[in-house]
Amino acid sequence: MTHAPSRRRLASRVPAAVALSLAGALALGAVPASAAPSRPATDPLARYHHQHLHWKSCRLGPDDATGKELDEAGARCADVTVPLDYTRPDGRTITVAISRIRGTDTAHRVGALLLNSGGPGGQTLGDPPWVRKAMKDVAARYDVVGVDPRFVGRSTTLDCHWPTGSMIRGAGTGRAGFDRMVGFSADLARRCRTHAGDLLPYATTRDTARDMDVIRAALGERRISYLGYSYGTYLGQVYATMFPHRTDRVVLDGVADPARYGPRLLRGTEEANLHALRDWAGWTAAHHAAYGLGRTRGAVLATVEAVRSAAARSPLRVGDHRVDDHVLPVLVFSGLSQDNPTAYGDFARGVRDLRRAADGRRVTPSPWLASALEFVLTGQESAYGSAQTAILCGDVAAPRDPETYWRDLRRAGGRDRLFAPVTDNINACAFWEPPRERPTAIRDDLPALLVNATGDPRTVYPMAEAVRRNWPSSRLVTLRGADQHAVYGVFGSPCVDGAVNGYLATGRLPSGDLTCLVP
Repeated sequence: MTHAPSRRRLASRVPAAVALSLAGALALGAVPASAAPSRPATDPLARYHHQHLHWKSCRLGPDDATGKELDEAGARCADVTVPLDYTRPDGRTITVAISRIRGTDTAHRVGALLLNSGGPGGQTLGDPPWVRKAMKDVAARYDVVGVDPRFVGRSTTLDCHWPTGSMIRGAGTGRAGFDRMVGFSADLARRCRTHAGDLLPYATTRDTARDMDVIRAALGERRISYLGYSYGTYLGQVYATMFPHRTDRVVLDGVADPARYGPRLLRGTEEANLHALRDWAGWTAAHHAAYGLGRTRGAVLATVEAVRSAAARSPLRVGDHRVDDHVLPVLVFSGLSQDNPTAYGDFARGVRDLRRAADGRRVTPSPWLASALEFVLTGQESAYGSAQTAILCGDVAAPRDPETYWRDLRRAGGRDRLFAPVTDNINACAFWEPPRERPTAIRDDLPALLVNATGDPRTVYPMAEAVRRNWPSSRLVTLRGADQHAVYGVFGSPCVDGAVNGYLATGRLPSGDLTCLVP
């Protein structure tokens, strides 16, 4: 789906742009003795709610850059024990890794602010330092808590041992290409049943929300505030619905509409992605001297189409990888989620490499493209894609008949040969077991601050408008004129950042919706 990763790597980090990192393994085990006091009959989760957290250094070793950054920012880390299956709290347990930077203004303390940067499958443990920077003075009033959700990052890992970091592919050319994707998707699902079948039923947003409430209790908090990006906005909605008296101040940035959430959530984003591609092409044309992709927007778009056509005829050789018509559209999709010169330049260099490969030249890919290819075409990020897919498939059932997807692809026809083959394509969820629980019927009275850019190509602006209409008690802060996914603390809008910080400081929503313009 969507993932707003660590801001210091936002412009170039591939799993975020693919929307769909590295996962550490923590063994399953029993609740430690210190986490298991006597359990009153009225609270079957008492031993989890009252567990003692062992805070320690966040750094796992000399090469752990995330841990080093957390330690230098004054964070401490802990593992929270939770039940694998909340219907069997005395059974198997797993761990959820958290980090915390404590507030310094104890006289005006608000409480804990839990973070989720999206995905699903995105790591959030490393985010407190940059979030505190975005919060400015109000940060002193909060304990800022990063959480790697169940089966993600440093929490207990779910890894299907895939040869890729994502289930997302383009449909390819014709029925033969689509049939290859049916086989590819079925194989990914089979690998998950083989390697992680015991965990799959419990990889859901509802169980992640239950974990959040255990974290709340283990931190000693009566209520928590929450900042969620992208998929994290859906998680926040689910948590606030399941635990309606446990939330304080809620900020949802890059708003997912629960009515559209599910394994096919990318459907309907085609026009926003085309708009973002056109804007990137205009910027790139203005920098023709640097990238040589065309002096006009139309010329740059023609270059992209020429590369797409070449990959459809014969796979492009890029370094050690082969880029065909299943992969090329995903690379283009991956390059469009951040509206800034750094991200635009990374993508332009990647397209330049692909054009050279289409011309038959030997190519050593630029860093962004090399990372994107490694993500899509190797198993290095298998755990990321596995967890993301398991959550999407475990939350909402997907159509099981391949003909459903084929009809959608044919309906799109030749109107859009870049994005519709990605957004309408079949994926592994078509071969998944049905979800254990029904999707959460989201409450309609959540007092939350919603944030969205009008040109967001992942969680598109109409979704934020729909959520706002359904929640009269919420307010929407709109960033107009940016093709940007994840705004607060990321894009650099003083207007947006000021609105969010004002709400976090006072707990009072604006009197009406706000519109911010690109600075």
